[in-house]
Amino acid sequence: MPETFHAPAVALVLLALFVCFVREWLKPDVAVGVAVAVLLVLGLISPKEATSVFSNSAPITIACLFVISGALSRTGCVDRLGDWLGTLAGASERRLLWALMALGLLVSPFVNNTPIVMVMIPAVIALAARQQVAPSRLLIPLSYATILGGLITMVGTSTNLLVDGVARQHGLAPFSMFELSAPAIVLALAGAAFMAMFAHRLLPSRETLAQQFTGSGDRLFMTELFVPPESDLIGKTLKEARLANGAIQVLNLWRGETEWAQPDPATRIEAGDRLVVHSRSGDMMALRSVGLRVQAGHHDLETLRRRDVVIVEAIVGPTSRYVMRPVRDLDLLARYGVHIIAAHRRDASYAQIGDDFQLQVGDVLLVEGTPAQIKRFCDNGDLLAITEGRQVSNRHAKAPIALATMIGVMVLAAFNVMPIEGLAMVGAAVVLVTGCIRADEAYKAIEWPILVMIFGMLAISVAMANSGLDRMLASGLVVWGEGLSPWMMLSLVILITSVATEFISNNAIAVLFTPIVIGVAEHLGVDPRPFVVGVMFAASCSFATPIGYQTNTLVYSAGNYRFGDFARMGVPLNILTWLLASALIPVFWPFTGT
Repeated sequence: MPETFHAPAVALVLLALFVCFVREWLKPDVAVGVAVAVLLVLGLISPKEATSVFSNSAPITIACLFVISGALSRTGCVDRLGDWLGTLAGASERRLLWALMALGLLVSPFVNNTPIVMVMIPAVIALAARQQVAPSRLLIPLSYATILGGLITMVGTSTNLLVDGVARQHGLAPFSMFELSAPAIVLALAGAAFMAMFAHRLLPSRETLAQQFTGSGDRLFMTELFVPPESDLIGKTLKEARLANGAIQVLNLWRGETEWAQPDPATRIEAGDRLVVHSRSGDMMALRSVGLRVQAGHHDLETLRRRDVVIVEAIVGPTSRYVMRPVRDLDLLARYGVHIIAAHRRDASYAQIGDDFQLQVGDVLLVEGTPAQIKRFCDNGDLLAITEGRQVSNRHAKAPIALATMIGVMVLAAFNVMPIEGLAMVGAAVVLVTGCIRADEAYKAIEWPILVMIFGMLAISVAMANSGLDRMLASGLVVWGEGLSPWMMLSLVILITSVATEFISNNAIAVLFTPIVIGVAEHLGVDPRPFVVGVMFAASCSFATPIGYQTNTLVYSAGNYRFGDFARMGVPLNILTWLLASALIPVFWPFTGT
């Protein structure tokens, strides 16, 4: 390909990638991998350059911090947040809101915010039920508070580490652990004050998934029934036998070696059939009153097993092995003895879960089964039961070790004893060797799709540099903002980054925009550091949509929100953080050379 077409070709690949992100045609990590493959085929990046991105320390640091955060969670340190929240919450909605925001702001600078939010969701829902407050009034502020708190330190969010890594590759001095803290604290406190004043006016009161689909206090049963040879039901369809009338549902039908999941109501009953039926006790009694005989002399059905069941809401976490797998592959009834009644994803609830239904991160499932069966299902797939208490850790004795490791990493990094990447690796080794987290749990704690996407975006940024696209975009931005002062240009950069990160992954935007804003600063003849900080803040401050930041995605379904709920609360908060960041950053990082 002629060299003059290199930059347009990279731009087209980037455009296609962004469209893929927004339309969700592929998972973000898969889409980025495909984009890198296209660049390799077109010769816009060499294999050596593609693999050179693995020398970048930022993704390795992020992976090690995931392990340390996982150790904090497994030893019960993060679980204590729910207990503290209950103590601080009091008996009013406003006090509960302040308490959860305070915990989010105080803890997220030191621990990855995804496990914080996942652990806090069930605690918030339980406290909301106790105070008769809709969880939808509280979960968005929880997510926003952890996002704002993550800005305060370099390890508070992966975006800070990633931008720092890219900036170092372009010759900038490394950021210290608490270099961002002063302006970030101002942003966090201002955001918290805004939410305290306006959350009750801007956020809706909505039922949870369990409240939508279960309204009766009647006890639930999952019953296994056998059709004897003398049954009067033989030859009738399930519908004619009143076993498919909505109130009673046949989950599985076994006939010899053949199994039907959720059989058609027109299926005819034969002698020897075994049925797994879901019903309330009152519904079965009503059937008996109209002629169905269950274990009563000449009986139509024999009861083989009957179990009291509960209904639990469970959220699909980012590391779940069930993600992107169809329900059919999970074999829920045979393997776990559970049944998915409904699912909520973004703006929609699904009452009929077909075999081809694929689970996604953030889905909230309404799961029915015995407590032991549901626990096994959730533990095996890394789901979090959000309406049935927290999983109890049995490693509380290891909690001081995990906590001391995290504190040690931060303090030693602050005093420049060793670069953060080295300290993170040592910290991950410490929590593994001391048994704070097992090796298999450590692998599960690492959010591999994020790391894959980061490495892919780093490779794409190399293609941008090779083709000169980053320099063209930087000069184009300078020309477009001709006559603007460095302060106005910084404000424009923050605004563009903030808008972009609402629709595209914050880490992807961080990797792509950092070299561009460094080029902008070089064109203006000023220090690029304030522009890099602007990207750090703007790429993390994703409030207006549920897809720009992972914690927003988690509370989206858990709170039964609609897409517009985030915009109603998030757009004013985005504007507030944009104006504050534009004013504060030049104060702490002056435009030297102006």
